Order: sequence, then C-alpha cells, then structure tokens
Amino acid sequence: MSLHVIESRSPEETSRLGVQWGRQAQCGWVIGLTGDLGAGKTQLVKGIAEGLGITNRIQSPTFTLIRSYNSGRLPLHHLDLYRLDSPSQIIGAGLEQYLYDRDGVTVIEWIERWFATPPSPFKLPYRHVQIEWLNETERRIRYEDFGA
Repeated sequence: MSLHVIESRSPEETSRLGVQWGRQAQCGWVIGLTGDLGAGKTQLVKGIAEGLGITNRIQSPTFTLIRSYNSGRLPLHHLDLYRLDSPSQIIGAGLEQYLYDRDGVTVIEWIERWFATPPSPFKLPYRHVQIEWLNETERRIRYEDFGA
C-alpha cells in the first residue's frame, strides 16, 4: 500500500488515466473519489467506463444516486453521494450492496460522505482517490490501494 500522485494537465489526461484503470479493472473493484465540485471526478469515471468498453453516455448520478452500465466487459456501478449527508442515509438508500458487488466495478463519488478511509479491515480491492483542483485545466490526483 503506497500513495501515488499524478499531475493531470487536461480533462483528456484525466480521462486517459481512467481508461487505463478501466482496462486493469477486475470484478469487485471499488473506487472511492473525493474532490470539490468540478474537480474532475465524473471525467475520471468517463475514462474508466471507456476502459471497460462501455459505449453509453456517462452522466453524473447526482439526482438518481446510482447509474449502472452493463455494455462493457464488466458492469459499472456509478454512485454519487453528494445529496446524502451520513452513512445511515447511504445505507438507508440501499447503496451498501455496491461495496460488495463481485460482478462488476463500483465507482463512488463523494466517498467521504460514507467513510474518509476504508473501514478496517477492508477485504475488497479498494482504491481511494483524491482529486485536487489546481487551475482551470490541471489537477493533482492522489490514490492509494487497499484490500485484497
């Protein structure tokens, strides 16, 4: 477990990183994203979807909480917790099941609304990603892998 830091100089670079992760993705992966509004979380998810071979248009599920895409080599479950305030609301919305979905990849925007770092012991493959807005086009992306 080590911290990785990547500087992205454009939305396209952020998307390319996501494509790389999508190509590497395995069943059961959970990727938790943190970052301010406009930091590039959804841009990264679009890249992950592309790397999984998903051809659907990827939209942020801010108002629906979840969007699932099944047209790629693995299903992608894209959750957005922005409108939820606490872990109990998240569990009450039935979203906990996506932490343990072994049939696809789950990407969760605003993961800090659920937990800041993975619960211990976190036995699933989990990548914690923080996207920091540097300027209009540049982002600092820090990530750390936990679990299996």
